[in-house]
Amino acid sequence: QVHVVESGGGVVRAGESLTLSCVASGPSVSSYDLGWLRQKPGKGLETVAGLSRSDGSTYYEDSVKGRFTVTGDAAKNTVFLQMNNLAPEDTAVYHCTAGHLRSEDFFPAAGYWGQGTQVTVSS
Repeated sequence: QVHVVESGGGVVRAGESLTLSCVASGPSVSSYDLGWLRQKPGKGLETVAGLSRSDGSTYYEDSVKGRFTVTGDAAKNTVFLQMNNLAPEDTAVYHCTAGHLRSEDFFPAAGYWGQGTQVTVSS
């Protein structure tokens, strides 16, 4: 089981930056990579980014490549999402998640995501 708690959301203007933080815990936490999902208004969950615990490789959804950076500390079970040049279409609830990065894709483990933190970007 893995429990994640995220923080750092807020309201910003287009072009500004935000950094989200997440701390993961639980008896199985070391078996999982960490990443981020988001849910835009009226839409389903989509994977935004992921970070491999073993080799530091990363995954990014196409629309955030070059703007978002995922980092973390495997020993501390933390993951961060630095979001630059935010756009109104990035408005969403962002959820930290545990999963697996495989074949340059990130697969969230079912149910292993937090309550989420709201990011709102105004134009």
